[in-house]
Amino acid sequence: MAVPLTVVDSFTDAPFSGNPAGVVVLEAPAAEAWMRSVAAEVNLAETAFLAPRADGDHDLRWFTPTVEVDLCGHATLASAHVLGGERRFHTRSGVLTCVTAADGTISLDLPATTVDPVPPVGWSEVLGLRDTDVVAAWAGSGWAVVEVADAAAVEACAPVRDRLLAFGGHAIVVADTTTDATTGYDSVCRTFVPAAGIDEDPVTGAAHCVIAPWLAARTGRTSFVGRQASARGGTVGMELAGDRVVLTGTAVTVSVGQLLVDPPPA
Repeated sequence: MAVPLTVVDSFTDAPFSGNPAGVVVLEAPAAEAWMRSVAAEVNLAETAFLAPRADGDHDLRWFTPTVEVDLCGHATLASAHVLGGERRFHTRSGVLTCVTAADGTISLDLPATTVDPVPPVGWSEVLGLRDTDVVAAWAGSGWAVVEVADAAAVEACAPVRDRLLAFGGHAIVVADTTTDATTGYDSVCRTFVPAAGIDEDPVTGAAHCVIAPWLAARTGRTSFVGRQASARGGTVGMELAGDRVVLTGTAVTVSVGQLLVDPPPA
């Protein structure tokens, strides 16, 4: 039996921008090896696999072409876009609730991630920047966060892959632009994740679950809009609510197809 596979561009209102995700809607849980093979074949940053539950919710798992991940915002948004309405997803990161508004905007209730200050030693060389471009660094929950001086420094990043892998292979490079009216955003970032098989992620929901509490701690605000300055680009709304971050964004379906290889049962 053919299995539907939809490709959705997330955190954008235009096709061929934002972050593309594959969404596979299953009739029942599938074998992990099959899901890994499908994700490698689809070869997008993440492919989401949805399996219905008896309670009306869905189990949701995310795979890059090489590994399963604990949290993926853009593939969750893509999943909500495909299913529509209000949805509850049971994941490695707990139950995630998504609501689709009448205008198509989707809200995702995700866990906030906090990070602690660390010395920024060596990051300018890793990112191909001048020493004066790197302001500070933080780390936590598998992420390194490197603050740079401005949006131009974010855009100028040219990471050295081997050096980045030696520094953990998961980096958010971000500029606080809350006082820079020229950008139109509260933060500008790029995300590099070679440790998960993704040299640069186009738009990263999980990164904005880090950025929201980071910005809140320095501004006293709870609501922000972030721009991810990858080649494809995307916009992410952020609302910090205690230990949760509600991300908002839109999505566009760019293709609908079928997998012709039946999934073995889990």
